Amino acid sequence: MAAAFKRILLKLSGEALMGTLEFGTDPERVVGVARQVTEVRDQGVEVAIVVGAGNIYRGMQGAAAGMDRATADYMGMLATVLNALPLQDALEKMGTNTRVQSALGVSEVAEPYIRRRAMRHLEKGRVVIFAAGTGNPFFTTDTAAALRAAEIHAEIILMAKNGVEGVYTADPAVDPSAQFIPEITHMEALERRLRVMDSTALALCMENAMPLNVFNMDDETGLARIISGERVGTLVSTSQGEGDGG
Repeated sequence: MAAAFKRILLKLSGEALMGTLEFGTDPERVVGVARQVTEVRDQGVEVAIVVGAGNIYRGMQGAAAGMDRATADYMGMLATVLNALPLQDALEKMGTNTRVQSALGVSEVAEPYIRRRAMRHLEKGRVVIFAAGTGNPFFTTDTAAALRAAEIHAEIILMAKNGVEGVYTADPAVDPSAQFIPEITHMEALERRLRVMDSTALALCMENAMPLNVFNMDDETGLARIISGERVGTLVSTSQGEGDGG
């Protein structure tokens, strides 16, 4: 079956690599994610990935308490590099050529982020993992995903959640009456303050008419089904006039 997309950006939360651990990286989980990405790449889809660091930073929250916000954010950015490297290793052991590009200088383990080089890697069939967020404090890895997707001309951002099927009217872990939302616009998500991604990232996606597909990474068939064109999780898109301020 022909793939529905040629180039995607997969946003992986740190929690998606945590598995059943309280914090840290679960090697089996990383291999499972790498397997799904490899299957998609083997269909001819160009795959870029932005990784978060909630799995690592959760263990550092105590240390960061009371710390200067910028310093704490830089710690979080460096933590994303710690997630990018084992994911790269797992992908390459499966025969999937992978490059890590970091928005912070860590030249011994990753290339610097260069947009045109990233796009060339993708054209050559390599998976590109973007680490260290945007390289700036006060911006989340969600914003990095929105920014990188626009820069590399991705067709869609696939937001991989940990144990959540998509977007709900409330947090289903807290409110048992929360209802699943199969489709919504960026503007509606902003106005209703739904937990799709942070508001800066969501606004950036809306301005660039960048669709989002929020899905559960725990379902090992989910990513492949989305690529095949099946509706999985929640689709967040821009209605006519939203992206240009109309």
